[in-house]
Amino acid sequence: MTTSQQHGADDDLPIRDGMIRLGQALKLANLAEDGAQARTLVEDGRVQVNGEVETRRGRQLHPGDVVTARGSSVRITAAD
Repeated sequence: MTTSQQHGADDDLPIRDGMIRLGQALKLANLAEDGAQARTLVEDGRVQVNGEVETRRGRQLHPGDVVTARGSSVRITAAD
């Protein structure tokens, strides 16, 4: 079992800058097709961060955070 699976994530999403906004992460992880869909998912309460519903599209995510939407999860990781 990989580290991401232990934390409930299907995949890892590496980031370079130590932080990424929720809306950006949803698009990069292919959990949303575009910014409009990301906004709708978040506003409708269909996105979770670390197991809790998140309604702020601008929420800052850091390595270790797990984002869940549309039946899939990704874990934010630091890029090498």
